[in-house]
Amino acid sequence: MSDDTPIDDAPFPETERPDAPLYLARYHERRASGPAPARDVDDDTPLYLRSFRERRQRTSDRPVWEDRDLPFAQALSESNRTKEISPPPQARRTVVNDVYLVRHGETQGYSSESGLTPLGTWQAHTKGRDLAKRLRDGETVVVACAATNRAGETAENLHRGLTEGLAMFDKDVKAYEPRAMEEFRNFQVATPSGLRDVTSAFREYYSLLEEYERVALGDRPMWLVEVDRFWRTQQGGGDPIQHWLTIPMLHFEPPALCVRRFWKGITDLAADHPGARLVITTHSGPIRAFAIWALGYDPGEPYNTEHVRVKLFEGGTEALVGYRNRVQEVHIPPLDELPDWGLYEEAP
Repeated sequence: MSDDTPIDDAPFPETERPDAPLYLARYHERRASGPAPARDVDDDTPLYLRSFRERRQRTSDRPVWEDRDLPFAQALSESNRTKEISPPPQARRTVVNDVYLVRHGETQGYSSESGLTPLGTWQAHTKGRDLAKRLRDGETVVVACAATNRAGETAENLHRGLTEGLAMFDKDVKAYEPRAMEEFRNFQVATPSGLRDVTSAFREYYSLLEEYERVALGDRPMWLVEVDRFWRTQQGGGDPIQHWLTIPMLHFEPPALCVRRFWKGITDLAADHPGARLVITTHSGPIRAFAIWALGYDPGEPYNTEHVRVKLFEGGTEALVGYRNRVQEVHIPPLDELPDWGLYEEAP
């Protein structure tokens, strides 16, 4: 090409390379020439490259029959790459029931049975929609609740959100209508008119307290004093459930007995519906006591529609309890072997 040739008209250089790159060509030459000769110490080949070639040469001389261990070694290395050792499928236990202990949605107030706020209704409905996403075809869902307005409305709206979600995701799941169970009631208070839910006890407390303050005759009964301490803790911005969990009160149902009857309700419901998912809408106090019993510390008050999850294993003796990123394996308490404190009599 002369210097007078325009640059735009100059032919482009040939860029096609049918031959292999130089490093690859030399590699194939070494493979074709047979085993590499012994190299001197003064050889300028890098050490890592000499080691790689020697290791490859030793591997190529390995008998074919030894390759039967290769899949096992690969599987072993795969399992060791994880942060935890995963058991083989035959060692995994079967979960027969998956239980959700759900706190009720936002309520209009704890001094009366006013039910849920619009936000609480939305929370319960959303909880049911989220649950529908996790279910698989052929499953069964049983919804139970405590016999209070806020827990019952939570169960109803959760069930409605669940059925709508199942229809939207086109899943074949059987969902039972909600039903109230006494085992999942809130902790009780012993009043002159009998055992009452702590919210119902407040109304009786409020009507009697005004009379004692107005007349100012005699000492207030002990149950009135304890209810007064409980509600004043809430009015002062404190944690009344922590007050119940940590301070002995003679007229309040102990947290241990709440855990006991919750286990009775769970096991009875699981026996009636083996293999089903059990969704139980109830109150924060018993749920929190249940979590403290399982985990050994207080993980805090559950938010509205937050849940504690319980997985019952096959055999009916062990379970997993999970709450706020902590999972604990527990033994299901044998209720018939636990002491019944109400039957104990004073020694003569």
